[in-house]
Amino acid sequence: MVNAQAGGQWYPPEWPERIRALAGGGLTPVVPRRAATVMLLKDTGDGPAVHMLRRRTSMAFAGGAYAYPGGGVDPRDDDRHVRWAGPTRAWWADRLGVDETGAQAIVCAAVRETYEEAGVLLAGPTPDTVVGDTTGDDWEADRAALVARETSFAEFLDRRGLVLRSDLLGAWTRWITPEFEPRRYDTWFFVAALPEGQRTRNASTEADRTVWITPRAAAEEYDRGELLMMPPTIATLRRLTAYGTAAEVLDAAPARDLTPVLATARLVEGEIVLSWPGHDEFTKHIPTGGAPA
Repeated sequence: MVNAQAGGQWYPPEWPERIRALAGGGLTPVVPRRAATVMLLKDTGDGPAVHMLRRRTSMAFAGGAYAYPGGGVDPRDDDRHVRWAGPTRAWWADRLGVDETGAQAIVCAAVRETYEEAGVLLAGPTPDTVVGDTTGDDWEADRAALVARETSFAEFLDRRGLVLRSDLLGAWTRWITPEFEPRRYDTWFFVAALPEGQRTRNASTEADRTVWITPRAAAEEYDRGELLMMPPTIATLRRLTAYGTAAEVLDAAPARDLTPVLATARLVEGEIVLSWPGHDEFTKHIPTGGAPA
């Protein structure tokens, strides 16, 4: 069960207690796990639309909230050789602020999760191609094996003879789950355009609905309390409203600041103030003994 405040902002009811425990020194932060998520875009008559999924309400993390395809990094993808197109691993390491093996694993996670949860694969038989339709039984068997972690994404690419198209991705922003959360992720958000010939589908067992929606329409529904989202999701949607095409978004990605956004909780005049640097709309004032306002 979650609370929605300030429109459709995802706000778990246990947060105030955990924030007070952290501020009082009674809570040790969990080390965040590296993760990647992808804002998959396609052009429409009203500008670019983004592919979003609604997490099942039974999910322990952000149940009922709308999000993008994404998930944790698989450490098996950090050092195995991967056929690679686009910017080098060294370039990605510098862009993402990690070492080269970490960069490969993060980019692999972005491409793998897009395939696992949306059925879209940013890879092809050559450095300048992408695969076509991936809805056949053999593709589905491979996708299921990836979801079950029976095979790594690097192994999958190698067996299929595919080249990972890192040039189809743009790094957009980076958010770290607040220190008071029991499940924490250090997440890089990427953008990518839906490859020609491919189509999305709800391939995720974690989602009960998927939609293509313009960032502006999604933000308006969030503001009316009709779409539940976590702060990084609505924050990225608001940034996307400035662009008229998917290509414009991708062109803007290299200049985006990837300084991690991490919520802070501090005690001010008898109340705890929860804030996300640079994102004032998410600020919460939590009385030391009551509910947030």
